[in-house]
Amino acid sequence: MELLMDAVDFLTKLRKILRDSYQQIGDSMIAGGIKDMEGYKYQLGQAHAYQYIDQEITNLLNPKEKKNDTGTVVQLDPTRGPKA
Repeated sequence: MELLMDAVDFLTKLRKILRDSYQQIGDSMIAGGIKDMEGYKYQLGQAHAYQYIDQEITNLLNPKEKKNDTGTVVQLDPTRGPKA
């Protein structure tokens, strides 16, 4: 159980770092800190990468679907066909 909490703490701290880095990129763009289109594209790529990683971590920490082995397939009885 301790290992699981360590992993959750790690991921939570990593998400904070990613979000802070993303915010710094936004602040730099707003302040006019990007000098040319190449720098803009680079920073935009970084921002997209931070967002993507943050979303994947969020998905790992908060799974939306319950995982079970029963599935949703209906088993049909081949001996019971339609009545004529």
